[in-house]
Amino acid sequence: MDALDTKLTGVFDGKVVRKDLLHRIKKGTNVPTFVLEFLLARFCASDDDDEIQAGLEAVLDTLQDNYVRPNEANMAQSKVATKGKYRFIDKVHVNYVEKDKRHWAALENFDSRRVAIGEKFYRDNDRLLQGGLWAEIAIAYNEIEDDDYTFYIEDLRPIQLSRFDYAAYCEGRSQFSREEWLDVILRSMGLEPAKLTHRVKLHFIARLLPLVEPNYNFIELGPRGTGKSYFFSEFSPYSTLISGGQATKATLFYNNQRKKIGLVGFWDTVAFDEVGGIKIKDPDTIQIMKDFMANGRFSRGVEVIADASMAFVGNLDLSVSQIVNSEVYDLFQPLPKEFDLAIMDRFAAYLPGWEMPKNSSEFLTGNYGFITDYLAEAFHHQLKHTNRYEEVSQRIKLGQAVEGRDEKGIKKTVAALLKILHPSGPPDDDEFDEYVAYATECRRRVKEQMNKRKSDDEFALINLSFINSKGQDTIVFCPESKSAIATQEPARKNIHHPTGESDQKSARPSVPSVKTEAETPAPESSCADLQEAIEPIIPVLKEQHFTIQYGATGFSYESLMSPYLVNAKAVLIEDPYIRANHQIQNFVRFCETLVKQATIRKITLVTSYDDKTDLKEMASRLDELKQSLLEMDIQLEIKVNENLHDREIRIDNGWIIKIGRGLDFYQKPDSWYGIGSTDLSLRRCLETKVDIYQG
Repeated sequence: MDALDTKLTGVFDGKVVRKDLLHRIKKGTNVPTFVLEFLLARFCASDDDDEIQAGLEAVLDTLQDNYVRPNEANMAQSKVATKGKYRFIDKVHVNYVEKDKRHWAALENFDSRRVAIGEKFYRDNDRLLQGGLWAEIAIAYNEIEDDDYTFYIEDLRPIQLSRFDYAAYCEGRSQFSREEWLDVILRSMGLEPAKLTHRVKLHFIARLLPLVEPNYNFIELGPRGTGKSYFFSEFSPYSTLISGGQATKATLFYNNQRKKIGLVGFWDTVAFDEVGGIKIKDPDTIQIMKDFMANGRFSRGVEVIADASMAFVGNLDLSVSQIVNSEVYDLFQPLPKEFDLAIMDRFAAYLPGWEMPKNSSEFLTGNYGFITDYLAEAFHHQLKHTNRYEEVSQRIKLGQAVEGRDEKGIKKTVAALLKILHPSGPPDDDEFDEYVAYATECRRRVKEQMNKRKSDDEFALINLSFINSKGQDTIVFCPESKSAIATQEPARKNIHHPTGESDQKSARPSVPSVKTEAETPAPESSCADLQEAIEPIIPVLKEQHFTIQYGATGFSYESLMSPYLVNAKAVLIEDPYIRANHQIQNFVRFCETLVKQATIRKITLVTSYDDKTDLKEMASRLDELKQSLLEMDIQLEIKVNENLHDREIRIDNGWIIKIGRGLDFYQKPDSWYGIGSTDLSLRRCLETKVDIYQG
């Protein structure tokens, strides 16, 4: 323990945990961070090594006995049936089924979607009805034959704090300096601040801003592997992450048929992962999104007001130097085409993801930090019950180039920084100037990119500035584009000229060359030359690591895998659960995806079975499929491995696809005559992780 550990454990006794313990357990399990820390706080609240070791064993035993893994659902159900009652840790969803005129609980890994639940549970926990909630659940077996359910929830305890004392949190903060508190927050995120520069520390804090400020619109684009989506998927139980698929107005905002508010009404932050892959088919969705991002309200027959922030994260495929020095590209390049300038103008901050370090164990801390759930409760309280915007408005002074949305975005960013770093009082003048400068830079990055896209001067006032505490008007630049002429003075197109020739007559190249110290300057090239050179480039396939959320749609085998099957001749699929009727049907659909690739000649299935499997029926159905594939000149080879546990798809072109649940990641349709019964892209999914990478 260092001095900060000693101070933190003394002031916030019982609310901190050693973060290296989390790292040690996290590597061996797929349980969310706040669930693990919930258990660590229960069993490892000590600084004695022997007690901590015993606590770790207790945590592992609890996970072994009570955490339901996706491939152990049958065993978990058997435990309840034989023992009458059992306590599990699982994610619970509650759905109202209209034809039954009642609510049913769906347990994600327990794999039962018709569990009886008492009204008090979903009345006291709204998020059970939208998005689900991790909890300790006592599941009991129903022996009454006339009832139409097998299991019911006897007790449910959310894995969250039952009560939170914000006054005590603020009192504790007052005993730390700003730098100490900054390091405490970073250690609570699992990072070691001694390994980070001050600027990168602020970047990590900026990722948390949507969790504390209502209706805060945030975007981070950058390289892969920097942990962009972690904070929204695991850091807080009050945020939800949408990974790809379709973003519909009914899911996000309001379902007119069910008269139910969407995700924005139940979560503090709605984050969009891999934002470039979001499919928005209904133009109304974008219009409602614009309204909501502007003022936190929208109308769909009824007026809806909600506090949810919106965060967008994604990947840049070109280097930042290429982009800022290009007249063709801008830093919003990965966004869906439906995201127009009106959407972009609503972003309060653009975090430079390219400045963030790649995920590495060298940046992980072994010191103490807040239990994630405790800090999440503090942030949730601040989002709902504190307002620092007026305090910022009275103190801040902005330059003449700052326009309406610029001012709002800068003030909201500063207000959010104050909530995280100064919950107990105002910062001093130097600290306040630092926050204003950082907020101004993050907003300028948004405005510079809009200015590059616009053919007129609507967003030309990019030299955003503020008057500091010494009375100096300070212009803030973005480091990556400060000397990039293509960004600072983008060429305007002449809309009346048949070739779109630039109105500017300067001799400067439209796209300055990017050179290293060892290179000589490249010859000047025109914008048309660059465009001609760039257009034939086809983006290369990239690795993907994401989570399909419970209830998401838009994920068929074809949409997930087709791009990675190009030129493939042989595919090996290892999945122990191709045995039940619906699982074999899923495998048939998978084979149909492969058949559409004209080069496929061999499919190998490695699977297994248990003592409940009807081997005769399983063999008969797979043999029918084998004969059908032979007619298309494709060989199907089937192997049995009784010890098979992992699920993966290996393609002979080098790509490997791992889906946590294998091919069986779809929910059973409510009706075989409903939408999604035959088209898998419209069928709702179970939650599962997807990893696509080169072998």
